[in-house]
Parts: sequence; C-alpha cells; structure tokens
Amino acid sequence: MEITKVTLRPVSMNKVCAIASIVIDDAFVVHDLRVVNGEKGLFVAMPSRKLPNGDFRDICHPINSDARESIQQAVLEQFDEDGGIEAFAKESEQDSV
Repeated sequence: MEITKVTLRPVSMNKVCAIASIVIDDAFVVHDLRVVNGEKGLFVAMPSRKLPNGDFRDICHPINSDARESIQQAVLEQFDEDGGIEAFAKESEQDSV
C-alpha cells in the first residue's frame, strides 16, 4: 500500500489541527482523517461517526499496525511540510475571521 497523495485543511476544533484526505495507490480516497495534537504529541485519528448512544465508531481503519503507521507517517510528513502546528493555527484563525 502506498499513500500517493495527502491534502490537509486547517480547522479549529478542540485539539484537532487539520482535516486530511489521503489517496491510496492512486485508486482509493479516504476523507476526514483528523490531525490531533494530543497529550503525547500529534497523531492521526481515523474518520468516525457518532452513534445514537453517544459513542464514536470508526468508519474505516487500518487492519494492521504497519498500515496505520504508513498512513500516520504520510499525513504528519505533509503536515510538517505545510508548516506544522504554527501554520495551521494561523490559517484556522484567519478562516474564522
């Protein structure tokens, strides 16, 4: 599996810094991954939906840790290339004005 494209857009939702979309093998796209600034640093959360009981369930997710690491690495590398936390914080502030 190869992540062939990553796009990011800034948001300001609690600890979420950006929303990502990835293209896998130039053939399959996954939208709404979240770049989260957690207590132990940045990580990528999979798309999810809220259930009627208030719980959240992933819509899609990697089956193994190698796939998860590949996705996280690709998204966070693009996040850094695009300017990191500082750049996305500024962009989300400008978007809210």
